[in-house]
Amino acid sequence: MRTVPRAGEADPAISAEWAAKAVDAVDLAVSTVTDKAVRPVLLAARAVVFGVIVATMATAGVVLGSIGLVRLLVVYAFGPRVWAAYLLLGSLLTATGLVLWWQRAARPAAGAD
Repeated sequence: MRTVPRAGEADPAISAEWAAKAVDAVDLAVSTVTDKAVRPVLLAARAVVFGVIVATMATAGVVLGSIGLVRLLVVYAFGPRVWAAYLLLGSLLTATGLVLWWQRAARPAAGAD
């Protein structure tokens, strides 16, 4: 048999239900804030960190590859004439840069809208 609560006392069933709803509301608020604010910041931070790592590794690879290529040309192709290796690589890089420069897309004029 269920008793009627006195004045100032709460029904235990209603109190437990209210507590569960309050916990669910707080949990929903925390998960919403996490989804809207924390997760995008975390993804951006990861992108920056991995981008810096990739850029560092790529720079090191380009530098070490260039050094290796010059050494390879000096030892096996041109002998003691280091200037010839530098001339060949400089010519190749300049020609590549010119080709890429000519193939770039033209920017629209500032007032051409």
